[in-house]
Amino acid sequence: QVQLVESGGGSVQAGGSLRLSCVASANAYMPNYMGWFRQAPGKEREGVAALYSGGARRYVADSVKGRFTISRDAGKHSVYLQMNNLKPADTAMYSCALGSGRLEAAAKERMYDFWGQGTQVTVSS
Repeated sequence: QVQLVESGGGSVQAGGSLRLSCVASANAYMPNYMGWFRQAPGKEREGVAALYSGGARRYVADSVKGRFTISRDAGKHSVYLQMNNLKPADTAMYSCALGSGRLEAAAKERMYDFWGQGTQVTVSS
C-alpha cells in the first residue's frame, strides 16, 4: 500500500502564501501523476493541479492559475504546491493523490489510486 503524507497547511490572511508538501512512500510506482485536490465544506472535491513524474505534463485549474505552482523533485515521490495571493475561496481541505493515466483526466479523482489524509488551508479576509 502506498502512503502519502501531506504537510504545510495552516491559516493565513488573504493575500498570503502557503507551501504544501506531499511525500509518497518508496513503493509508489513510476511513472505517475501526483496531484492536489481540495474540498471545501458542502462542496465537491475538485482537482487543483497535477504533474507527471516526467515533468512535462501539467494540469492547473483555471481558478488558481497565476497564483498556484505545482512542482516535483525529479525522480522522487514528492510534490509541492506553492500557493500565493490566497483568497478566502481557497479555504478547503487539500489532499495529495498519486495515480497513472492521461493528462486529460488529471483533474478527475478516478485517475488516482492513493490519497493522503489531507491538510487544512484556511484563508481569512
